[in-house]
Order: sequence, then structure tokens, then C-alpha cells
Amino acid sequence: MLTKKQLDLLELIHRRLQRDGVPPSFDEMKEALDLRSKSGIHRLITALEERGFIRRLPHRARALEILKLPDSLQERLDGFTPRVIEGDRTDPPAGAMPVAASATELPVMGRIAAGTPIEAISEVATHVAVPQQMLGNGKAHYALEVKGDSMIEAGINEGDIVVIEEGPTADNGDIVVALVEGYEATLKRFRRKGGMVALEAANPAYQTRMLREDQVEVQGRLVGLIRTY
Repeated sequence: MLTKKQLDLLELIHRRLQRDGVPPSFDEMKEALDLRSKSGIHRLITALEERGFIRRLPHRARALEILKLPDSLQERLDGFTPRVIEGDRTDPPAGAMPVAASATELPVMGRIAAGTPIEAISEVATHVAVPQQMLGNGKAHYALEVKGDSMIEAGINEGDIVVIEEGPTADNGDIVVALVEGYEATLKRFRRKGGMVALEAANPAYQTRMLREDQVEVQGRLVGLIRTY
């Protein structure tokens, strides 16, 4: 866990690097965080470095590199919070009333790994009723049951049903269904880094996977989540 000051400093450095390509000066950090001396900034930077969030680059003045961001900050920057509804994913019995007009039935295409990638699944296992407002853009959608715990800090637990907007593209920070090397499917946060693709977990127990762009095929992005209690 980071303190509020550590989190604020990390966000400040990240935003300035994104905007200007260089981090703020120590004076700017001190003023932004309302600290009385630069020694407080040194302590915060050391703490962030020890926790693996930043790295000081040698032989360069005020040179800092962001190595990772905590999920709480990343989600704030990305503006993404999973929309969670309670739901029932069992198939309706024969003769049951049809799904209400405000909901749409989506196929649950088996299980998706939020952890080590599992073999891709394409067969419909069951169906789930999804509120129309979770979809609402005319695009095709499908659902998957989550297996594993690598996305727990993004609010995605094992056994949840994730609602996926089908499509081959994603923006940095989107949580996507990624097909790895044509046969393994996984649910991860997607980022492009140079000519590579990073598939990031939301659990510090799992490492980020770096893959060539030609090894990763985006099959859709997360737009909602259904949790059965």
C-alpha cells in the first residue's frame, strides 16, 4: 500500500512524463504536494523506488522512469470502473417467460483465464441475461466466466461473468480478452509499448507479459461484469 503523498507524487510524475516527456523538478514536486522541504520529496521518491514503482536513471539530472502504477491509480487515470450487477447465469427452464425487453441474453462462451492463459474456448456453455444499458451501442457482445485471481485488484473475481464487446482493437488501459499465439485466451489490461504489447495483471503476484504485436489478437474489451452471490 502507498501513502496518499506517495500516490499523489506518483500520479504527478506520471502525468508530467505523459505530457512533457520529463518529470517535474523537485521544486515543482514540493509545491504540488505542499511540502516544506525537498528532503520530503527525496524520502517519497526513495519509498516509491524501493517498492518498484519508479526508477532513477543514472547520470541524468531529474531523470525518473515509471515502472508500474498501482491499480487504484491506473483505474483513476483510465477512467474505468467495472459495472457490476447481481445476476443469475443458469439457463431458463423450458416454458419459462422470455427475458424482459430491458435485458438481452448473451452466450457465455466458456471460461476465460484471469491468471495463466488457458486454451481458447469458442463453444457456448450457457446464456446470461444482461441489462440493455450495459450494451447499448449496437455492437456484438458475448460473456465469459472468469477463472483465476489475476484481476482481483480491478474488481474481477473468480466465478464472475465478464461482458465483452466484440472487436479486434483496444486502447491503452482497456481490459481485454487477448488471444495469445492463436490458442491461449486470457483476460488482462492491454498496453502498447513500442512494438510490443503488455498484458498486465491486476494482482502483484502475477508478472506483466510482454509479447510481440503479432503474438496477440484482441477479441474484445470488457464493458461490464455480473456477479452471482
